[in-house]
Amino acid sequence: MTTFVRACALSELEEDTPKRVELDGTPVSLVHTEGEVFAIHDICSHANVSLSEGEVEDCQIECWLHGSAFDLRTGKPSGLPATRPVPVYPVKIEGGSVLVDVHASLTQES
Repeated sequence: MTTFVRACALSELEEDTPKRVELDGTPVSLVHTEGEVFAIHDICSHANVSLSEGEVEDCQIECWLHGSAFDLRTGKPSGLPATRPVPVYPVKIEGGSVLVDVHASLTQES
């Protein structure tokens, strides 16, 4: 069963600028980039810091503290020091709203 909840209006998202929201107690970073909206767990898997404070480039979000970058599509880190992926969540756009299902992680553990 999918449980999509409204995260924000699509118009609230600036291109390549992460927006932190909390959905059902889960911190989520929303990113509008490359014509899509992505939802990724907002806490770095290496250090307990917000990914929303990092930079977005090439469909990746970079942790501002140690520089690990995570793929917005898969949650997988592209370099050290992070070695574990962070969850990514399904997103759909309906009627100008961004909907996210934080109960259905798309992340595949490796």
